Amino acid sequence: MKGGIKILAALWLLVASNGCEHLEKKQPVAVPVVGEGDIVILDMSRWREVTSKDSLGVVRLWEHMHLASSLQGIVNRDEPRLYIKYVSTGGIEIDQFWWDKIVGEGRWLAGRRTVTMYDPVKVLEVFRDKIQGMVVYDPAVASTSCVASTVAGADDLVAVRYDPRPGSVYTRLVQREIPVKVWLLNEDGTSKFHTKLEPYRWAVDNYLKTGKCKGECAGYYIDQYWMKQPGNAGLNHHQLTNHDYFIAHKGFVFDISPWDDEPASDAIDEGNGDRAMFCEIFQEIYNLNGGQSFCHVGGFAPWAHKYSNNSKVTHPSKHGAAETEWEVVKLLSAYNAFNDADAASYGAMANASFWQHYPVKESYPQGWVTREQLKEKGYILPNGKLDTKKKYVLFYVGDYDAAAWIYQRMPDIWEDPNRGTVPMMWSIDPSLALRAPMIMDYMRSTATDMDYFAAGDNGAGYLNPGMLEEPRPVSGLPSGVAAWAAHNKAYYTQWGLSVTGFVIDGNGPGMSTEGFKAYASFSPNGICPQKLPDGRQMFMVDNMPMLRCGGASVGAERVEDAGKSALSMVEGNASTPFTWIRTILKSPTWHKGVKDYIEAANPNIVVLSGPEFYELMRCYLE
Repeated sequence: MKGGIKILAALWLLVASNGCEHLEKKQPVAVPVVGEGDIVILDMSRWREVTSKDSLGVVRLWEHMHLASSLQGIVNRDEPRLYIKYVSTGGIEIDQFWWDKIVGEGRWLAGRRTVTMYDPVKVLEVFRDKIQGMVVYDPAVASTSCVASTVAGADDLVAVRYDPRPGSVYTRLVQREIPVKVWLLNEDGTSKFHTKLEPYRWAVDNYLKTGKCKGECAGYYIDQYWMKQPGNAGLNHHQLTNHDYFIAHKGFVFDISPWDDEPASDAIDEGNGDRAMFCEIFQEIYNLNGGQSFCHVGGFAPWAHKYSNNSKVTHPSKHGAAETEWEVVKLLSAYNAFNDADAASYGAMANASFWQHYPVKESYPQGWVTREQLKEKGYILPNGKLDTKKKYVLFYVGDYDAAAWIYQRMPDIWEDPNRGTVPMMWSIDPSLALRAPMIMDYMRSTATDMDYFAAGDNGAGYLNPGMLEEPRPVSGLPSGVAAWAAHNKAYYTQWGLSVTGFVIDGNGPGMSTEGFKAYASFSPNGICPQKLPDGRQMFMVDNMPMLRCGGASVGAERVEDAGKSALSMVEGNASTPFTWIRTILKSPTWHKGVKDYIEAANPNIVVLSGPEFYELMRCYLE
């Protein structure tokens, strides 16, 4: 059986070298009949067989995925009609997993007929009436691929890489008489733009300043430079499958360095103008939003390929990956934008334009613990004071500040059989409901009494709240604090949230009393920032308890090693009875093992639920 699979894979690579003829041969010549309400399932899983060493296969993978995602964004703008199967993690077919959980008999879209297809060119023929034509971009100027996604959403065009060779997507669409409406190169194949930033300047003038792009969202995803070193991260980390949502919402798509102290890794000979362009783009987006709403930015600095000192980067930066992340978020925060951080290596997400239509409830209430309940458990003494002989521990269960991460990892982490045996504060940004509402709803509907939900960093989106206070660094804009509070209140009310489990201040300044009061208005039961005034470890504003936390996490895979690290953290914390432990993508089984280890090692240690931990903090600070 294994030999047969290897033979099939070898045959795939042979036909891939001849373009996409394998797609044509495996499918009927005729396009299937698709009714008005039918859902097309586009199975792109065969493209996972391409290897990073197959240069032409990588090109064909890129162009087919870009066509599929741009087509999907337009088709799904108003209703869910096109679903893609492509993303796989650890042997789990992620797109199939969520389809099986959410769609079908007795569930959402019950009774809708599905038609499976394998070739996005033929799918385009099915939805031809929704597409105005092509935007064709330049393989010689990498940034034109991001601009093509911007144009695709604004003008209802599919994004196509120029390649006149037989079998290319461009050639096949020309043969089908799909018109080119926007050229991002000259029609003879020569370049219209000659630097990385020229296409962005053109897009700012023609799409942002004119309002053809909308300010509600933007996509920060790697451009076609990815094809130079596709093996630097998982091969699905072209992240083209993520573009569909931002195309559906007419968002601006970009790939720009945040640094102004060095040339960008992908434009080493072109000076260091990236940061100025970055800021100009978001100033225009801020203008579109009138400063009253926040721009949702999906994606992440492509540190595995650019803008960092990662060893695989062709022209390494002097800055580290985390440092680059923090600088990006600092810039976004300066212009009222927040990050939905699709970071490696779980950064690929498909079908957000499809899932955006999933119906969620008006509210998902959660309860809170009472002082009497805490007295019954012995944490509060009869005199109303905290039992300070004990050491109180909370697991901050993260990092769920990216729709792509919960999309790829909840199929194994949430489904763990030990969920419900250990208190876990699932810290999930409620703004992830924009792209993954079905997961947010599914988790609430299947939660146990041990599962408590808080907001992750830094509320309804990842930004640096200190960057919202006047005088605002970088942008000099008016205060965004009140607008941020209003933005969060809506999400916290709907999702029953009252705790913000982690506030990453990053490269931005810490909050003043103004910022803390804003958080108290929507997160009244607690926050854990990196920065508190005067170096304090604990603090309270408007009855909202705060505990300063670092960014370090307990990350060892072996439970014994993780338990030793956690025990060291707890016993080494002499300043307060409370220890906040950050975990990243760890299962309930892992958490149970660590809990059992530290509680057995020290009988005074107790691992608490989120409500218990924060209410005891409030009692202690009172």
